Amino acid sequence: MTQSAIARPLGVTQGNVSFYEKGQTVPPAVAGKLIELARDHGFALTYDHIYGGALLPELIGTEGAPDVPALEVRNAA
Repeated sequence: MTQSAIARPLGVTQGNVSFYEKGQTVPPAVAGKLIELARDHGFALTYDHIYGGALLPELIGTEGAPDVPALEVRNAA
């Protein structure tokens, strides 16, 4: 996906997505939308992937891929 295509459903600019890719902290509200966007595209992304440095997830439904847990809102502080 392009940065612009990701930015639209997140409610941010393409420039914001670029900054997030370069390591700028993702606000919690945007992180929640990113998790939903990833799930819509078949990826089991969690807050640990965004904030905790977890390895990127595998496609949902592939053999050995983890089940997608329910969303849990956490404070990024």
